[in-house]
Amino acid sequence: MIFVTVGSRNYPFDRLFKKLDALYEEGVLTDSMFAQIGTSTYKPKHYEYKDFISPDAFAERIKEADIVVSHGASGSIMKALNARKKVIVVTRLEKYGEHINDHQIQNNEAFASNGYVLMADLELSNLGECFRKLYNGTDGLKPWVNKDPMAIVKMIDKFIQENW
Repeated sequence: MIFVTVGSRNYPFDRLFKKLDALYEEGVLTDSMFAQIGTSTYKPKHYEYKDFISPDAFAERIKEADIVVSHGASGSIMKALNARKKVIVVTRLEKYGEHINDHQIQNNEAFASNGYVLMADLELSNLGECFRKLYNGTDGLKPWVNKDPMAIVKMIDKFIQENW
């Protein structure tokens, strides 16, 4: 099962849900999927969804999932990684009205550059390839080990210092 989460902020992420429907139509995706779509106005055709779910339902969906697709919120990503799930991160972009700025780029790049997640490109054109890598076992992902509660802050800070 695939679980998609985009958080609860008041910004839609319609292009992600349209892309996921297209991947079902192309036959790339065949597994069952549940999406928490937030304030998105596009209503998925090929998978279950709800606008918002409770924290308990969120934890249950993470537990049930084989793959988690998450926007660039470090809390959502870390919950999936801590549950030992395969994670694909997608980036909300300011130019599409999906967030107030583009800070999710840095979050997602930090996790991806360390080998913990697969990152879809900013226009989502390689999202199908990310799923194929997970299905084929060619993802090359490292297991996440969170021994230091400040590990994520340090990882993102290091990435920003080296790349910006």
